[in-house]
Amino acid sequence: MGDRDVGPENTSPSDGAAADGILRAFVEAIPTPTLVCDPETLAIRAANPPAVDLLGHDRGTLTLMGLPDVGETEVTVDGEPIAEVVASAVAADHETAGAEASDTEASAGGVRRFEWDVRLGDPGLRVDAALHTATIAGGEWLVVGLSDATDRVAAATERDGERRLVDALAETVPLALFRCTEEGTLSRWNERLATDSGYDPESLSGRALTSLFDEETRGSVGDALSRVYRDGETVSGEARLLTRSGERLPYRLSIGPVTEGDRVVGAVGVGEDVTDASLREERLAVLTRVLRHNFRNDLNVVTGFTGRAIEAIDDPELAGQLERVVDTAQRLLRLGETSRKVERLLSEHPSPRPLALAPAVDAALESLDPALRERAAVDVDVPADLAVSAVAFLPEAITELVDNAIRHNDADAPRVRISAAELPSETWVSLVVADDGPGIPPAERAVLTGEETPLDHASGLGLWYVNWIVTAGGGSLDIAESKAGGSRIELSLRAAEGSPPDGTDLFVSGETEPFDPDDAGLFDPDDAEPFGSDESGGGR
Repeated sequence: MGDRDVGPENTSPSDGAAADGILRAFVEAIPTPTLVCDPETLAIRAANPPAVDLLGHDRGTLTLMGLPDVGETEVTVDGEPIAEVVASAVAADHETAGAEASDTEASAGGVRRFEWDVRLGDPGLRVDAALHTATIAGGEWLVVGLSDATDRVAAATERDGERRLVDALAETVPLALFRCTEEGTLSRWNERLATDSGYDPESLSGRALTSLFDEETRGSVGDALSRVYRDGETVSGEARLLTRSGERLPYRLSIGPVTEGDRVVGAVGVGEDVTDASLREERLAVLTRVLRHNFRNDLNVVTGFTGRAIEAIDDPELAGQLERVVDTAQRLLRLGETSRKVERLLSEHPSPRPLALAPAVDAALESLDPALRERAAVDVDVPADLAVSAVAFLPEAITELVDNAIRHNDADAPRVRISAAELPSETWVSLVVADDGPGIPPAERAVLTGEETPLDHASGLGLWYVNWIVTAGGGSLDIAESKAGGSRIELSLRAAEGSPPDGTDLFVSGETEPFDPDDAGLFDPDDAEPFGSDESGGGR
């Protein structure tokens, strides 16, 4: 907004109509909202059309008002009275004019800016105001430039609210949150990252994310960042956080892209110290291995001695009781073997992938105990073109179901039928294992409903294991009665979105031979270690 000399010389604010005409001509030449006021009384003497539109008053009304009357409040957003702001602006201009000689009739000093809530409520009106004095036609006037700041302020308020919300969430969640620049250096983080790493905020600012991890895993973190920046992928994995004190912590990371249009401009990530979980898993794994080792060895001792006792006695009733001991020991041995499989499933955290269903069923039957397989008639009706999304442990789940169907059937020739079909939705596949046995007791079915109680609970891990395998792939399991009066177990599996690779080597192998009850007879009681020996790491 330029200052200029308008009209004849020696015109002053007291010249009435002539002065008003000159002032109107002055402001109407300015394209943005502008008022001209008397610097002493703050009376508005002229307003241009953009100011009329912005303030919502006609020109006649405005020229009857003083500048402070334009707004619903007579103070700036910062709380300073409008009259005082004007006085300081005029005084500053006089000081400037006294310090600098001017050869022109139109001169001005500095500009005083402030924000002002002209209209409160919703919708409100906030303006950016700029004040300065100008000599117009020989008189000193206060020129007030206005611009609508409502949208800008509302947007800034919304951004501030969102930022406060994000900051509150970042400090509330028990995870480390961070953001990286395009160069992979930290630009924002929450307190948890500083706590986990042991670095103060000044030390983290601008630090490369990879530098927070030890030498062995730093490269994998760098590769993850490269994939995020290059491919726009979200990458998850584990690394070892190297703290400021030199401690190495197992750390789970998930890093994703920040984009502007099609361009990746940074990365955001979540980190979690999994020391407690890793330590707990390690201890449970050791405990499980030791217990399983002693469990099997001691049960072999039981079955070995009991087998000798059966051979040495002539009492049929006592022999029958001892055979029940052997049966119970064998059942516990199978339980121990299932626990090993469960431990492997839980430790590997498998992810679903496309699997051809027919080869999975074939692999399941091949791993079945040959003695059970020969004893039963197993009918398979699985279309060759069916593919499901499941974890590679799926054949083990099928084996478990068929094994249970045969083992718990007292018929001379148990019958088992395995069938599969794509459901009408075309997004799910049904795999059914049905038998003609006695069915599954209610306590075993309670595994699926969570209704087990301390006094009435499942006796094995088989259904748990099957259920965990199926749900790991996003499926579900349902138990009902078959047409033959036995059990009907339906696995609802997600249909595969892609084509499955060829080959049964994609399935997880049981890594052990099927349990053979006669294995107990391989134990020689003469080779038993004396009580008190604890070479296996067991103990009482």
